[in-house]
Amino acid sequence: MKTERGGWRPMQHEQLLQEIIHDSYKERRKPREPTRCPRCAAVYRSGRWSWRRSSGPAHQVLCPACRRIRDHFPAGYVSMTGRFFREHREEILALAHHCAQRESAEHPLERIMRIEEIRGGVVLTTTSVHLARGIAEALRRSYKGEFGFHYNPAENLLRARWRRDE
Repeated sequence: MKTERGGWRPMQHEQLLQEIIHDSYKERRKPREPTRCPRCAAVYRSGRWSWRRSSGPAHQVLCPACRRIRDHFPAGYVSMTGRFFREHREEILALAHHCAQRESAEHPLERIMRIEEIRGGVVLTTTSVHLARGIAEALRRSYKGEFGFHYNPAENLLRARWRRDE
């Protein structure tokens, strides 16, 4: 039903506005093709970032993952703590790196940013929420323990935690 207000109609009280999620690292427009990231050499072609080589000249733009790394602004946090972690630290971190390498091979924007020491363990930061959740779930599948996560859609931020004391 059209109204006389030029297509505008008053909103019903029952209708809720959908909150806009603002992710400053998500590109508003597609980059021109081909585009190459000068830092990591990922190439944007056919609507996605990949590790393909660019043939010929390409536009130079930092990819979203390199911008996050440059700005020290992670999208995911994975905390690993507990006595079991301290005893098997190298093995557990190798699993986290393996998950990241496997994911990054197909999706260049999924990377580990940093591993920071905390009391009783480490916090690993990632460029995407998907990688953070994938690493935390791999830890739970492989080593059991306590697992939980909190996703904040307003900030596009995931905080995962894994702990095992036995």
